[in-house]
Amino acid sequence: METTCTRCHQTVQAENAYCPACGLPQLVYSADAVPGQAPPEHFSEPPRDASTIEWKPALRLALMLAVPAGLLSSGPSPLNPLGLFWMAAAASWAVVLYVRRQRPAWITIGAGARIGLVTGLIGCWLAFAVSGGSLFVDRFVMHHSSEIDSDWKKGIDAGQQWTRQIAENMGPAFSAQMEATSAQNEAWMLSPEGHAGGQAFDLAIASAFLLFFAMAGGALGARLLAPARTPDV
Repeated sequence: METTCTRCHQTVQAENAYCPACGLPQLVYSADAVPGQAPPEHFSEPPRDASTIEWKPALRLALMLAVPAGLLSSGPSPLNPLGLFWMAAAASWAVVLYVRRQRPAWITIGAGARIGLVTGLIGCWLAFAVSGGSLFVDRFVMHHSSEIDSDWKKGIDAGQQWTRQIAENMGPAFSAQMEATSAQNEAWMLSPEGHAGGQAFDLAIASAFLLFFAMAGGALGARLLAPARTPDV
């Protein structure tokens, strides 16, 4: 591309900084030097949406941490407080390991909660299966059915006593009606079907708590990492 010198009106090549005839300095324009416009080799990919999740690495990390958390959360007790901590810690650590591999290295709280949900589902399923399997082995293989039934009856009796105390405070009429209902419920809960259903219900409630803590742990992990790693706008 050729331009004309503003002093002597001679032809000047675009790459020349001075006029070859009179030596007047020339203005040289370059597309690479335009402010706010990067050359093609400097173009970068658009930033990753922090609310999206790459599920292949996320599932791998969730499985890796959910298995030990599920095993540690299982046991004869339907709801182990220490198990809640292990499940929340596993979900939070899964989010931390996932975020460290991302660019930019942060995700939203909702994305962290979803990773925690997946971690919790795997861990809760494992904890439910191990706990149920241990009860089956304890009853039918180790022949501890009498001890299990005795402990179950003690729990039912304690619950019925608490119910009777409440009914007595509500008046004689309500107490009589409540007594009849309590007797029917106690008979069903002490039956084999009621015992099995009650144990399954307790395990399901414990799994729901574990799942909630896993989601909370995943969201907390994302929240703790976001302030320090969120890129400046």
